[in-house]
Order: sequence, then structure tokens, then C-alpha cells
Amino acid sequence: MKRKLMHGILIGFVSAALVLMFYFSGNLNWLENITWDLRAKLYAAPGRASDQIRVIMIDQTSLDWAKDTLQVPLSWPWPRQLYNPILAALKEGGAKAVAFDLIFTESSFAGVDDDESFGQAIASTKNFIGTLNLSNEQGLGTTWDPGFKINNFTITGLKDYLATSKGLNAVKTRASFPVRQVAANAAILGSVMITRQDADAIIRRAVPFHVFDNRFVPSLGLAAYLGANPDASIGIRDTMLKLGSHQVPLDKNGNVIMRYRGKSQTHKAVNAAAVLQAGLRIMEGKAIGMDLSVFKDAYVFLGVTAPGFKDLRPTPLQRDYPGVELHATILDNLLSGDFMQEVSLFIVLLFTIALSLTAGISIRLLAKGLHDAVASLLFLTVPFILGCLFYTENYWFPVAVPSTGAFFSIAAAIVVNYTLEGRQKRYIKNAFKQYLSPAVIERLVENPDKLTLGGEVRELSIFFSDVQGFTSISERLSPQELTALLNDYLTAMTDIILSEGGTIDKYEGDAIIAFWNAPLDVPDHAIRAIRAALRCGRKLIELRPVFKERVGRDIYARIGINTGTVVVGNMGSSQRFDYTFLGDAGNLASRLEGINKQFGTYAMMSEYTLAHIHDEFAARELSRVRVVGRAEPVRVYEPMFKDDYEAKAEVLRTFAEGLEKFYGGDFKAALTSFEVISKVDTPAKVYADKCRALTANPPQQWDGIWVMTEK
Repeated sequence: MKRKLMHGILIGFVSAALVLMFYFSGNLNWLENITWDLRAKLYAAPGRASDQIRVIMIDQTSLDWAKDTLQVPLSWPWPRQLYNPILAALKEGGAKAVAFDLIFTESSFAGVDDDESFGQAIASTKNFIGTLNLSNEQGLGTTWDPGFKINNFTITGLKDYLATSKGLNAVKTRASFPVRQVAANAAILGSVMITRQDADAIIRRAVPFHVFDNRFVPSLGLAAYLGANPDASIGIRDTMLKLGSHQVPLDKNGNVIMRYRGKSQTHKAVNAAAVLQAGLRIMEGKAIGMDLSVFKDAYVFLGVTAPGFKDLRPTPLQRDYPGVELHATILDNLLSGDFMQEVSLFIVLLFTIALSLTAGISIRLLAKGLHDAVASLLFLTVPFILGCLFYTENYWFPVAVPSTGAFFSIAAAIVVNYTLEGRQKRYIKNAFKQYLSPAVIERLVENPDKLTLGGEVRELSIFFSDVQGFTSISERLSPQELTALLNDYLTAMTDIILSEGGTIDKYEGDAIIAFWNAPLDVPDHAIRAIRAALRCGRKLIELRPVFKERVGRDIYARIGINTGTVVVGNMGSSQRFDYTFLGDAGNLASRLEGINKQFGTYAMMSEYTLAHIHDEFAARELSRVRVVGRAEPVRVYEPMFKDDYEAKAEVLRTFAEGLEKFYGGDFKAALTSFEVISKVDTPAKVYADKCRALTANPPQQWDGIWVMTEK
């Protein structure tokens, strides 16, 4: 156990070190991303602030309607005056803030009047959020246009954050501003360049803000909040951005981890054509024809969702997710207060090492197929379950690293088990397959500690059998024929013994020596030994005609069974040994097999075995005998299946009466009983002859014991 424990600890530490090396090198990111996307899908649901957000979608239907109905010369871009009715409808509806996910960095193709008209509509719109295109590319402006007085935020702690943060990717050196009519009338300029694609091109994180020319440029989603809440304080410290009463956790690169609400249109979406038509009716003084209360006190985002406009992005939930809804999701996370944040690296390291160690130790100690499978399933699923639990609390708990660590530990422990334990199991199987049943071998393989090498004291039920007259049979056959006969006989008897859980001690020519209750515990060993003996008798009756054809005579076998305490174990020399037993109980079993010849029986058991079989079998008492080499007499019995006993119950009752008289020394009366059944019962015939001899020569002292003079 100590050796296995040390193996498990070593396996766990090596596995943890290996997987952490992969983790820090980024080689497990692909697997972690898969598990993250699964969690994002499982727990995607609207937040408490999702209903405060609306999305106006310029889809293909809207483009087609505008071109066909309003006679717009181009499907796209629209003349900017088409946005005026939309802004009018949103003003009428009472929108809290309006953010256009569109870039107006160039003058309208429809002329200056188009830009001026659009600028006036923006000026009359409450909290309009314009967009700024930030980049590090050449050819763009490097300073903030002094004519734009917007984005004059005071950011507490921003300077220190920029100086100390590692790998901050929010600082941009160049910008492309919107046209004057937009920038001069917007409440805030927000950044549309927020996406951060992982190596698999999926967007899981976003840039919450940029810094350009020492100006704070929030993402369009956060800009919508700041536009509607101009007095909100802004501060940043360590990895936390604070906007008013809301907190935005940042990762080490200054990004936010988004919590997706669902697939596209999870936030209530409205067709742009419908809003545009409502706005036109308002401007014409007609009935609106649309319930604009849907926009009451809502944050409204407008963006292009028509296919082919390169604003459909891959996300964990959908591969063609509209870009405008990314901004809506960021605002939703802010208002709902459930941006995701990464779990402490210390927790990840600690859990990975602990799980790797536990997996390595457990699999090394268990070393059993079913147990290994259950434990492996547990160790491999616990990280994901834990990851899901952390997700519900807005934490990204890495699943791939502890799962991979557990996998490495499990695989290594299984290999070690197969190499070391498999060698031991193969040794046990090879050592015992000749004299143990497969079921017993499997139990022994599972519990090798049950095998005590060198011998142990155990109570066994011991079985001796021998073929009657085997010497004369062998004289009739050639060596090849004798071998074939013996193999067939021994195979049939051995199959029965092994099926009853017995252990074959050895074969001595035609003799079989077997025992029960070693090397593994067999609580009902006596019952199994007697059942094996009786089944062997029935099997031999079945085979007798077949054997008679081969040897020209019937074959009979005698069996003796005794139960007692012996020493059992591997005995012999260091070069060669056998799993066998030593003790007087074995000698008595051997004597009982021979005593069968005296009584004409084929199975005999001692009183010690009888005491263990309870009422499983019937039995008749045969005698009280004193065997050669043993001073104490023993009662012996002939075991029978109950149906066999019932078939000859009358004969057996008569025998029992005669035996009682014999024990009492009334040999004449006993003779009378035995003679009645002597022609149908061999033991009765033997007793009849014995009674005649004792009547002719009465003993001076009588104790009812039949003394055996030969083995």
C-alpha cells in the first residue's frame, strides 16, 4: 500500500507539472475554448437588464424596402437623411440613449446638405452616441481634433493603470474621426473596434475602452451608458473599471470577458424599415402606425445585419452574430453586473495539482477495472461541473488544465497498474489455473493479499477420490489408451470440483485430491465438497457405459471427505513448490476413501463434515470406526441427495435399526435386520457378515467401534 501511494504521488506531481507547462505555453487554449463555449451555450439567458436594450436592424428586408419604396439610388450606403426619421421615431418613443454602429468618417455621397440635415437630427436627439475608428495604421490622425469638445472625461487612476498594466492593448496612436456634423452634435464618441478574436477566431472577449491622445474612448456599449448618465464617475484600479455604481472586471490585457445572453435577437430587435416608416409619418404629421413605447427609456443600438456587409461575427453561440449585438451585450453585462472574470491563478494551480494527485493515487490504489472506470469518470467530469458552478457566479474557471492533469494521471496510473499489477495477476493466474476455478482465480487476482505464502492455519473440507481396481484396468489398455481414458475421467471430475469452487491439490495417477476454503474463504466449503462428491458420482454413472465400451468393464470411484484444521500454503523448495496442505484432517479424508471398500460404498464423510452441512443433504450413519494411525474413533456417514434418500427410505430405516442393535452388542437381532435388506443394500450385507462372525466369536468387551486394520 505504501509503495502504491508513493507511485500515485509521483504520478500526480509529474502529470501536474506537465499539464501546467502546456497551460502556460498556451497549448491547452483550444480545449479550454471548447469547454467555455459549451458553458456559454448552457447558461445563455437574458440578464436582469436585457429588457432595457433594443436593437434596430438594417437587414436585407430594410435595404430592399428603402430602395424599392423610397427610390434610394443605391442599396447601400443610405443617404444620411434616411436616418432622420429613425431618430425622430426614437425621440417620440422616449429612448434613453441612441448608439449607431455605423462609421461616418467621410462626407455623404448625397452632398453637404445630407450631412447637415443628419447633424441637425442628431442635435435634436437625446444622448446620441457617435463612433470613432481607432487604429495604429498609418494615414490616420494622431491627435484629438480640438474642435470636438466631447469625451472630456476625468478618469481616476487611468495614468497609473497605463503605467503598470501588462500588455494593455487599449492604447491607440491613430484615429479616424466622424464628419463634423456628427462629432459636433453627438453626446459621446464611442469605439467600434472592440473585438478580440481568440486563435480559433471566436469572440469571447472585448476591449471595453481605448485611450487615444490621452482621451478615454469607451466602447460603443459603455458609451451608451455614459451618454445616458453623464454624471457617472469613472475610475480604474488594478483590474477593475468603475462606471458610476457599476464595476467592470478586466483581464490581464485590459479586456472584458463577455457573458452572452443567447443567439441573435435575444435583445428585442426591430426592423429598421418599420421604424423608418413610423418616423416618416411623424415628420408628415400622420398617424404613426407603430407602438413606439417599445423604445421608452431604452438603450437603442442601430446596426447593419444584412448578409454580405462583413459585420457578422463568430461567437460561442453563433457563427454569424451581428456586430451591433456585441455592443448591446457589453452594455447588458454592465447594467446586469455580470461580466465574467477569471479565477485566481493560485486556485487554478492548487486545484490542478490536487486533482492530479488524487487521480494518480486513487487509480493506483484501486487497480480494478470497474472502480477505475467510475473514478476516471468522476475525476474527468468534476472540473467541468466546477466550471459550470463558477460560471453561474460570473467566474471563468479553467476546465481544460485540471481535466488534462487528471487524464495524464489516470493514464499513467493505469499503465503502471498494468505493468506491475498485471505482472502479479498473470503470475497468480498461471500459478493457480491448473487447480483453481476461473471464478476463484479472479477473486484471488482481485485480492492477492488473501494468499499467504509459506502456509497458514485454516479449516478445510478435504476430498480424496480413487478409481476402484485401477491397476487391473490399466493392465487391459495400452499406454495411449490408458492416458486417454484417464484424461477423460479426470477432466469430467475436475470440471465438477472447480465449478463448486474447489482447489485441485494434485493428481496421483487416477486419484484426485482437492479441498475447499483456500486460498480464498468459502463459508459453505463442506456443502460444496459434498455436492461435488455426489455430482461426481452421478457423472460417473452417466459416463460408465462409454467407459465400459473402452475397457470392457464398469468403472467405479470411491470418495472420502473430511473437514478439519490443517496448514495450507505454498510448500516445497525455493526451486519448486506446490499449493497444498498438511495435517491429520487430510490423513483422515484419505482413510475414509479407503474405508469405502469395507462397506461397499462410494462416498463417505466424517462426523466433522456432517456438522457443517446442516440439512442440505441426507446421510446415513455407517459406523464408528478407528482408522489406522488414529487413536480416537470417528463416526462416518454416507451422504446422499435428498431424492436418492427418499427413494430408499425404507431400506435405510431398517439399516438404522440394525446399526442401533449392533452398537448395543445384540448381534443376533442386528443380523435379523440386516439380512432383510442385505440383497439390496451392500453395507447391510457387510454388516450381516460381521454380525455372523461376532455371534460365532463374541468379543469379551464391546464398544461398538469397527477397527480398521488396513489403510
